[in-house]
Amino acid sequence: MSTQRLRDEDYRDYSSTDASPEESPSEGLNNFSSSGSYMRFGESNSTTWFQTLIHLLKSNIGTGLLGLPLAVKNAGILMGPLSLLVIGLVAVHCMSILVKCAHRFCYRLNKPFVDYGDTVMYGLEASPVSWLRNHAHWGRHIVDFFLIVTQLGFCCIYFVFLADNFKQVIEMANGTTSNCHNNETVILTPTMDSRLYMLTFLPFMVLLVFVRNLRALSIFSLLANITMAVSLVMIYQFTVQVL
Repeated sequence: MSTQRLRDEDYRDYSSTDASPEESPSEGLNNFSSSGSYMRFGESNSTTWFQTLIHLLKSNIGTGLLGLPLAVKNAGILMGPLSLLVIGLVAVHCMSILVKCAHRFCYRLNKPFVDYGDTVMYGLEASPVSWLRNHAHWGRHIVDFFLIVTQLGFCCIYFVFLADNFKQVIEMANGTTSNCHNNETVILTPTMDSRLYMLTFLPFMVLLVFVRNLRALSIFSLLANITMAVSLVMIYQFTVQVL
């Protein structure tokens, strides 16, 4: 239904404006800039602006901050910050385009929500190129494939990071000392292998994935942001003191 509807419409380029086929460009921009326009169609339980900001900070800012100094050192004192700025601007710009396209197709197709794959598929269906329209469904499959590869790529690293850090904490907690003044650890009690910690965390991670409502996860993202901020302050304070 949606494919036929998009094909029957006369093609117009709405990529540079937020206007719909039924309204002028100026009206589209004015309507889309309102705070209520970003609410999903037909939904009243979507995330607020503050909750969205919390999730955005949690998903884009993490322990990778500790690796930025080494990255800047390898890239150069001039090229490193400039490259970081350019990549950040490109990423934010692409995210903005993706969100606007998703909301536009929700409005045009009267759908409550479209995901990344659907957005690309509907965008190809509205293309003036007939070959892209005929193969629009491949756009969804390609996006889903690269999303899986991307998530596996960095989520597995955090999985290893979590297990290794938890193992170190357990080892330090079980350590014995013969010098109470300097608190020097003499013997470390051996603990489980890191892979066993990963296996222990796996059921909790699987259950966490089934929670698809970002509104319910906002409190956990807030606690994670606070913990991360406190940890970074402590790390940088220690780094400066022993510089």
